[in-house]
Amino acid sequence: MQRPVTALQNSLLEALPKEDYALVAPHLVQVDLERGRLLYDPGDPIDHVYFPHDGVISLMTLMDSGAAIESATIGPEGALGLMAAVAPRQSLSRAIVQTPLTAARIGAERLHEAWEKSAHLRDLADRHTEALFGHAIQSVACNALHSVEARFCRWLLTCHDRISSDTVALTQEFLADMLGVQRTTVTAVARSLQAKGAIRYRRGVVDILDRQVLQALTCECYTVIRGTYARLLGG
Repeated sequence: MQRPVTALQNSLLEALPKEDYALVAPHLVQVDLERGRLLYDPGDPIDHVYFPHDGVISLMTLMDSGAAIESATIGPEGALGLMAAVAPRQSLSRAIVQTPLTAARIGAERLHEAWEKSAHLRDLADRHTEALFGHAIQSVACNALHSVEARFCRWLLTCHDRISSDTVALTQEFLADMLGVQRTTVTAVARSLQAKGAIRYRRGVVDILDRQVLQALTCECYTVIRGTYARLLGG
């Protein structure tokens, strides 16, 4: 489903001066995408750029064996495919809608035309790329060094920051892929967090009950990644 964009809820679009936003506004459409929608696979040409308003896009790194792990997420603080504004690009990872998503979408060619005219947009694209790179490299360290529970808490907090609900609908399989673990491990960690009062866990659904508990159990990567975006993008 798509419709004209009527309100700005994406931090990157909000950061553009009025005259620069006017360059992209006529070409933006608002889309509603269901959880699990595949946007790009590795090697796919990036023909559209997505600016999330509510919801999360997951970037997954795929292995030849079929294994996958989440390397970064994109929400209302950022955009998917923004570097296609500079020149034609192919996706380096699988981009999949992690939670029900409302986003503004624009054709990459149209955004490139605006990018050529707008120094603000060029600067924003550069800073966003640096922030996303910082997010990805922090995730690499986190996946290697921190416990599944800490990483699950980080993931829940990051997701909660980007949606307008305390309920996250996710399958065990999806969570296992994002965390790079077995589904039985996801179940055990979720039950542990439920016993601690942080969440309510039902099959395919997580209700966030107490953010303070999650923040006490997560690793420093949650704060580091938030700080990177705030420093580079003012979010």
